[in-house]
Amino acid sequence: MEALRFGTFLAPSVLPVYQAVTSAVGNALGIPVRLADETSYASYLEDRNDVSFVCSLAHIVFERRSETSAIPVAAPVLTDPRYGGAPIYFSDVIVHRDSPFHSFEDLRGRSWAFNETLSHSGYGITRYHLLQLGEVDGFFGNVVKSGLHSASIGMVANHAIDASGIDSHVLAVAMRDKPELADRLRIVETLGPSTIQPVTISSRIEPQLRSDITEVLLSLHDDPAVAVALAHGFVERFAAVGPESYDDIRGMLDACEAADFMEVA
Repeated sequence: MEALRFGTFLAPSVLPVYQAVTSAVGNALGIPVRLADETSYASYLEDRNDVSFVCSLAHIVFERRSETSAIPVAAPVLTDPRYGGAPIYFSDVIVHRDSPFHSFEDLRGRSWAFNETLSHSGYGITRYHLLQLGEVDGFFGNVVKSGLHSASIGMVANHAIDASGIDSHVLAVAMRDKPELADRLRIVETLGPSTIQPVTISSRIEPQLRSDITEVLLSLHDDPAVAVALAHGFVERFAAVGPESYDDIRGMLDACEAADFMEVA
């Protein structure tokens, strides 16, 4: 049988979680699998992956353009109590620990880094937050695209930029892997919660196989070895989601589009 192709578009720091998930699905179903660590959304738009781990905002944008028919089926539930056992996450606004900033409003006229425009935690929710504040005429003094959450974290930690909004899951992994960051960073605001990034399955996958993959995803935590790998990445289990689970993010995008406010500035 041809290998089932998985692709991850998420932060490199959480790659081990999705390597474990991919292997576990293959083992459970007796199907050969391979995981691509994607560096662009080309494969998502071309429907090359059977299963994808993808940012929710990117999925919604492509869905609206009719450039994907992938279906959200599951999403991770993170282990920290702040997530309340639900498939949600936050965007944590970080500054240098020695900086004078203590709130989002303190960042007026300051420099801001984001990872990419199709990132909900790094861009979409910041845009929506600025809209809610009525700050649509230029809030930050300078806005820089870093390319990755990890790069944004490094820029703030090294005083190269004043602040950034970071996926709370990615930030937790970074703080665990680099304990020295605790002495260099502070969280001054938390945006969200929002429904966390989905696992999507291509609509060309026949319904029975789609159902089988979903069933495995929802029971991964029952396998002790897989549960250890998930826990190392701060994932407790995967929960069922569907397209409607992302109406919160659709609503934020709708509001920004209605206000013709699509660029963080």
